[in-house]
Amino acid sequence: MFQINVIKMNCGGCAKSVTRAIHGVDASATVAVDLAAGTVAIASPAGAPVGRFVDAVRAAGYGADTQPLAA
Repeated sequence: MFQINVIKMNCGGCAKSVTRAIHGVDASATVAVDLAAGTVAIASPAGAPVGRFVDAVRAAGYGADTQPLAA
C-alpha cells in the first residue's frame, strides 16, 4: 500500500476523477480518498508501480506526488 498527495482535489467530483484514473491503471486497486488531507491511499493487487498511478492522476489534471505511508 502507498499514498499519493493530490493537489487541487477538493470535492467529491475530484475524488471520483482521481479514483477513475487509478482504476485505469489497476481496475482491482483498493482506493481510499481523504479529501481533507488531499491524499489517496492505494493497494494494488496487480503490483503496479506507484509511478504509473502518479502519472495517471497527473493526466487527469491534478498535481500528484508520493509520500511514505505511516506504519
